[in-house]
Amino acid sequence: MRIIIIGAGPGGYETAAEAAARGIEVVLISEGPLGGTCLNEGCIPTKTLCAMDAPDQERKRAVIAQLQAGISQLLRNKLITLVQGRARLLGGCRVEACGTEYEGDAVIIATGSVSASLPIPGAELAIDSAAMLEKADVPARLCVIGGGVIGLEFASIYRKFGSEVTVLEYCPNVLPRFDVDLAKRLKAALAKRGIAIETGALVTAIEGNKVLWSKGEKACETEADCILMAVGRRPNLKSLNLDEAGIEYTPRGIVVNENMQTNVPGVYAVGDITGGMMLAHVASAQGRRALDHICGISNGIDFSVVPAAVFTVPEAATAGKTEEECEGIETIIGKANYRANGKSVATGETDGICKVIADKASGRILGVHILGAHASDLIHEAAVLIALRATVHQAGDIIHAHPSISEVLLSAIRSCK
Repeated sequence: MRIIIIGAGPGGYETAAEAAARGIEVVLISEGPLGGTCLNEGCIPTKTLCAMDAPDQERKRAVIAQLQAGISQLLRNKLITLVQGRARLLGGCRVEACGTEYEGDAVIIATGSVSASLPIPGAELAIDSAAMLEKADVPARLCVIGGGVIGLEFASIYRKFGSEVTVLEYCPNVLPRFDVDLAKRLKAALAKRGIAIETGALVTAIEGNKVLWSKGEKACETEADCILMAVGRRPNLKSLNLDEAGIEYTPRGIVVNENMQTNVPGVYAVGDITGGMMLAHVASAQGRRALDHICGISNGIDFSVVPAAVFTVPEAATAGKTEEECEGIETIIGKANYRANGKSVATGETDGICKVIADKASGRILGVHILGAHASDLIHEAAVLIALRATVHQAGDIIHAHPSISEVLLSAIRSCK
């Protein structure tokens, strides 16, 4: 069996390595560097910046190079052929790259996403997240257009570096897909750190170093030395030859079913290109789902339970349903503050809260939302509990080490009522 994989981000290279481990021949075609957006201009470099007190391009490049070397080693398998170039779908399971035509038993498209931009006058005067990661200087004034994950992480990073930061978000709250309670608390926490956040802000134009925006009937403007456009990402649909290949797609991404199959037999799509949850770990899981389906294997991956984290200061993390998504369900809610946790007090990290949402009738945990230190680590215990359909009574009986911040989750679970 031969599988052709287009794209070497997490959805591509991890699937290629797993396929080869199963004895399947793989042709992995990548136009960009190994690791895709996540490694080269996304998750990894931003988290590297999070750990710095000032931009250090040499350190950032060293981290990327080290992890790229690890991917290269992972792909060093006689069953994997790595092709560096742009792929073009020819129909069925045929793909052309670098003047050579490849045919497989299946094709997996994993070409990721690109930065989105507002269709406003002067949009070209703003830079995107990739360009922001290349900056060696710290702007005195930074204006971030967009209060989602990318925008808030850069806002938090550059505030720590010393920038005067303003965030403009069109929606009523930052982090529109997060629990509203958590989002409001994060906004307040960032404001305490000196980050000015305007929600309900409609950006209309960029003129020189000014961002023009309105809030209701009020016209406003923000001056900045650097303007970051962080209004999300869009599927990288160009250059694949989707129309000629007969693959169904919309502006939101390639259309797939629960097994990541497109409308063309043998052709699958995973990750950001499908326009769903644009997270590296989702792409990896979708790649495994596609590979298992190709191999005739069923798996129990539950895509309704996906932990997500925002690496602001403090961190925010979520898994399962938000309180808004539980509308129509009679729920019980438990909350616990970091300031009542021994480890948090001892380490001086008392700014935070854990919120647990459960079904009142069954006690089953439906969602967990955490704001505070190490939220990105704590959320995985919550994801396990939700995925295993655990109740607050069962979870409340699980012993946690003392003193540990994980006791915040236990306290929130036990307070559900």
